[in-house]
Amino acid sequence: MVHDVVIVGSGPAGYTAAIYAARAQLKPVLVAGAVTAGGALMNTTEVENFPGFPEGIQGPDLMNNMMEQAEKFGTDIRYEDVVKLELAGEVKRVHLEDEVLETRTVIFSTGSAYRKLGLEEEDKYSGHGVSYCATCDGFFFRDQDIIVVGGGDSAMEEATFLTAFAKSVTVVHRRDELRASAAMAKRALENPKIKFAWNSRVSALHGEGALESVTLTDTVTGQTRELEATGLFVAIGSSPRSELVRDQLELDAAGYVVVSHPSTRTNVPGVFACGDVADPTYRQAITAAASGTRAAIDAQHYLAELTNNAWVCAHNPFNLY
Repeated sequence: MVHDVVIVGSGPAGYTAAIYAARAQLKPVLVAGAVTAGGALMNTTEVENFPGFPEGIQGPDLMNNMMEQAEKFGTDIRYEDVVKLELAGEVKRVHLEDEVLETRTVIFSTGSAYRKLGLEEEDKYSGHGVSYCATCDGFFFRDQDIIVVGGGDSAMEEATFLTAFAKSVTVVHRRDELRASAAMAKRALENPKIKFAWNSRVSALHGEGALESVTLTDTVTGQTRELEATGLFVAIGSSPRSELVRDQLELDAAGYVVVSHPSTRTNVPGVFACGDVADPTYRQAITAAASGTRAAIDAQHYLAELTNNAWVCAHNPFNLY
């Protein structure tokens, strides 16, 4: 069986693409991932800026709502991982662990992954004091001294969330002012449990078996100092999950899939990319959802063109136009 649409990845972009494709009677298959279903919003707390929720909504609740809506219209959701993609040709192949899906179009919406500090000891302490998700792990650091690395909205959200558990939270930022939005910055700056280490970066991690302290290096003077902490939460942004298509789709220098704006078309016919994997600029839930809409409509138009071309060939065997 050759499907019309297979969506690789979930999150706001993938689920929205599925909703639109299903309502267009394209019977989409969405491969959500074995452990990454719902994308980054599954690891966030309250989402306050998604239209339609004046009181805010928890990230996992928003994703579950989108998933249910996609299923309501007939989307076939598979909680599996894609291990390989073959995107050349009119029929593309999406390889799962035990099955190969054939499809005329692919919508690629794999999102982004947490960016690491790049320290030699980082993997050693991951799960032993170092975390990339406050929502997932904050509870385990009750009454402890915690560090949050970063200066954007994600870092401020994590720092504020962690004050519900921690004895203290120190935000380490390499500049002397935050990059976060005014509302998020104000909330963190006014929280009495949050301190700030300005013009600083984490340069080393220490501890016997688990994190006990870090070395901070001043980004202006180069001086170092030790800071005791048993928890370190990294919130320095994300990198696109584009490894599956690295040798097949055009990527920019940072690894984002290049699309022909304002469409979601990639350099391979029949393949469309949406969400954070193709957005180095905005990376918001609402913009991801909007790009999922565009991807579904672009796929629908592409399929209609294939159908029209097939009809012309069938009724004009000598290619007389």
